[in-house]
Amino acid sequence: MNYDNALSYSSQWLEVIRQENFPDETQAKWIIEESKNNFAEHFNRGWLEYRKSVTEAGDWASVEWSGKGSTFTDVMGRKYIDWLGGFGMMDLGWCHPEVVDAVIAQVKRSPMPSQELIDPLRGVLAKLMAEITPGDLKYSWFAASGTEAIEASIKIAKLYTGKSAFIVALKGFHGKTMGSLSMMGKADYRQPLGTLYGGQVYHIPFGDADALEQQLEICDRVGIGVAGVLFEPIQGEAGAIVPPDDFWSRARAATKKYGVLLIADEVQTGMGRTGKLWGVDHWDVAPDVIATAKSLGGGVMPVSAVTTTEEIFKPMMYPNPFMHTTTTGGGALACAAAIASINVTLRDRLWEGAATKGNYLIEKVRELAEEFPRLYDKVTGKGLLIGQHFRTSELGYKVAAELFKRGVLVSGTLTSAQTIRIEPPLIIEQEEIDEGLNRLRDAVGVVAKTV
Repeated sequence: MNYDNALSYSSQWLEVIRQENFPDETQAKWIIEESKNNFAEHFNRGWLEYRKSVTEAGDWASVEWSGKGSTFTDVMGRKYIDWLGGFGMMDLGWCHPEVVDAVIAQVKRSPMPSQELIDPLRGVLAKLMAEITPGDLKYSWFAASGTEAIEASIKIAKLYTGKSAFIVALKGFHGKTMGSLSMMGKADYRQPLGTLYGGQVYHIPFGDADALEQQLEICDRVGIGVAGVLFEPIQGEAGAIVPPDDFWSRARAATKKYGVLLIADEVQTGMGRTGKLWGVDHWDVAPDVIATAKSLGGGVMPVSAVTTTEEIFKPMMYPNPFMHTTTTGGGALACAAAIASINVTLRDRLWEGAATKGNYLIEKVRELAEEFPRLYDKVTGKGLLIGQHFRTSELGYKVAAELFKRGVLVSGTLTSAQTIRIEPPLIIEQEEIDEGLNRLRDAVGVVAKTV
């Protein structure tokens, strides 16, 4: 331990954080070197090496510094079109002024609640979630991340049904805490940890309603109690995979038949991303539980929510209202950001823009895929959740690296290695879409010459 070094180093960085001017070249290079060294020595060396290999950033690696709308600037002053959107977190873009203003106003008043008295914004956000979610969902619980929302959903389902088994999808992604991870549809992340969730978890092909109905029937016949069926409306990390049109309606009917809760993981699809406010809205289905996060905080604060009916939520209230709590979840700053984010999303009807822009973007990328069939397998998605599926993961990473050289940020997906996502802020301008498409064509053309 060296308290003197920590004091000096933190003071040095506080000066950097507080400065209003953009770093000059000397300071920028120092920030880059410090960032690379700190990631390598104290955060995650493997992550750093992966990012360097994908972006081919070189000695003066891109270290993000500021952003506005759908463009961000690295510490060296280089500008990039953001086609990643923080993996769905930046629906409102970088530093949306109305969300930032709401958080600044709240931080001057009361950054965090006492947790003993009634804090108003948590109640306001809970009421808003009841207003905007489908069906008769009424009560919400708040945390900071999507995986926490899934953990709470699992717990609620077990408490309400008294059962322990779950049915989930292959290639599904629900987070990486222990319960959520046990539901993940890619064994690479589960197997190294051994036993995760104590109950049975059954994985079926996503979108296969016959398989779901069969698994529910088998479990019922042999006396295995299924607490919940957990799916993403459209699989995000699997590469923007859209299920058949009858899947969600059949899932709703089957779960009602067997007394099982239907849980929609809207962490990535919620708040307008897919061209509807909620992913399940494409099929007019009201699930028993909705988990959301990412864009709920407007790209400014981390916040997640689990929303369900009054009947299902009762075991979280009685006899013990402290059955599931978190000290920082639903804090005033997070709730202020979420309230502002909901307001902007509803006022500007951002899901409609996502549908229009997404239709245009998907069509153009599919045209490119048809032109370069040796590179592309297919293009999938709805709204501004789009998956470019390449023939191999190496081809996808090469395209991503070439795009990054041209000032466009994209990224891969966690359960589909050959897929590169396009997931820009919903507020992206048409000019930025078209310019990104021009640069994508250039990148694909360069990679095509190597195949």
